[in-house]
Amino acid sequence: MSSAVPSAAASTSSGASLDPEKVAFIQAAIDHGVLLFGEFTLKSGRVSPYFFNAGLLYTGSLLSTAAQAFAKTLVSSRVPKEWDVLFGPAYKGIPLAAVTAMTLHKDYGIERNYTYNRKEAKDHGEGGTLVGAPLKGRIVIIDDVLTRGTAIREAIAIIRASPEAELVGVVQLVDRQERGTGTKSTVQEVEEEFGVPIEAILRLEDLVTYMETKGGMDKELAAVRKYRQEYGIQA
Repeated sequence: MSSAVPSAAASTSSGASLDPEKVAFIQAAIDHGVLLFGEFTLKSGRVSPYFFNAGLLYTGSLLSTAAQAFAKTLVSSRVPKEWDVLFGPAYKGIPLAAVTAMTLHKDYGIERNYTYNRKEAKDHGEGGTLVGAPLKGRIVIIDDVLTRGTAIREAIAIIRASPEAELVGVVQLVDRQERGTGTKSTVQEVEEEFGVPIEAILRLEDLVTYMETKGGMDKELAAVRKYRQEYGIQA
């Protein structure tokens, strides 16, 4: 597979386009084995033609690329522009929130706080279940992937337990844009349940656009399109 990167703001003949930050993130994920193509059995029992392993985002370059994409999504998406704190749910959301806060400051001059939770409360030192900035003001959750929605609902419960905090949005790494047991995806269900926008760096439709633009991925693209036709939602 060639490692050549499609041009910035890559687009297809249909007019679909991707921001340079998304293109860089997808290419880096493929190059480092974070995004794989093949046959992968999910917890749902479905056999997916692609798999994203956020646990492999452990190098400085990968985290930097992810943070740039997170920051761009935050400043250009449906998430309200006026917010106060990034919340990174334990565990994968913790480094993602930290590097996103750094990148917002470095690249956009936006100074915001971040905080995260512990799975187990400490009874010594600073104690409690939260580390970092006080959980108050308008909160944006930064996390990896919403699958069944259990983890995001736990994170929302933590925020709602703070009388001074208001959840205003969620930004995740990947939105598979596929149905659950009904006709809607977990993202759609959580958006409707809590009334907040949920954005993603990489959506299934973005992956399709990237593959169409890059070329040389006909077999993988056909498998992804077939999967989307069978399990996909209306974007």
